[in-house]
Amino acid sequence: MTMPEALRHVYFLSDGTGITAETLGSTLLTQFPHGRFYRTTVPFISTIAKARSIVNEIDQMALRDEAPLVFSTAVDENIRNELAKCKGVLVDLIGAHVPVLEKALHTKASHQAGQAHGLGNALRYQSRMLAVEYAMEHDDGQSLRALEKAEVILIAPSRCGKTPSTMFLALQHGVYAANFPLVDEDFPGNTLPEPLRPYKTKCFGLTSNPMRLSQVRTERRPGSDYASLRQCGIELRSAERMYATHDIPHLNSASMSVEEISAVILERMGLRH
Repeated sequence: MTMPEALRHVYFLSDGTGITAETLGSTLLTQFPHGRFYRTTVPFISTIAKARSIVNEIDQMALRDEAPLVFSTAVDENIRNELAKCKGVLVDLIGAHVPVLEKALHTKASHQAGQAHGLGNALRYQSRMLAVEYAMEHDDGQSLRALEKAEVILIAPSRCGKTPSTMFLALQHGVYAANFPLVDEDFPGNTLPEPLRPYKTKCFGLTSNPMRLSQVRTERRPGSDYASLRQCGIELRSAERMYATHDIPHLNSASMSVEEISAVILERMGLRH
């Protein structure tokens, strides 16, 4: 049996928001499931002075403990060169690849920070914001207005991950996603809720396992019938029968991240954004 590793400090550094450094760095760290990491994200390293300050912090940490892991997406060459002086184990997620692309594209990179998550592509940004507004309006069946505009409608018993999945699909991919809760009244007769019937081909089901769902619901309503293992089991079995009867694609979200859930939905529903 592999013993868990000692706690290792990890820094995600960027001259932008830090989102890309954290996402890519964290993805790499998933390959080391026994690792234990203390994570620090430092965004907007926009001056040499700030870069030197964080380098000093990393160096002090390296003197007291094992050298920290450092994931950087700094694009400014001066900032990147300064960060490279740290005594941490540096993984430069930009510098190693930009020269390759410059050669392939026969042009120099702009080396401007903040392009990944800014307004560089105004149309795409506007599309994502409109999708977010749509997802918020159509969260948990609050509105049935313009349901025909939905590209996907997530259906599931309460607390199976509908809301975070629709919000991620909207914000990250610009997908018009609605979600609709399945409750006890929907299960007798095993028919789709009436508002969904015209849009069956847009429906995608989520399920979970009873123990996990009970744990999640207990955090919200401890000691309630709603959170009981029995009630969770009944609702999940009923939902799965509904999915099977109406040939609705579905997945078990119990052990999946919102990123994984969204990727499966995009793939199985044939959505490309």
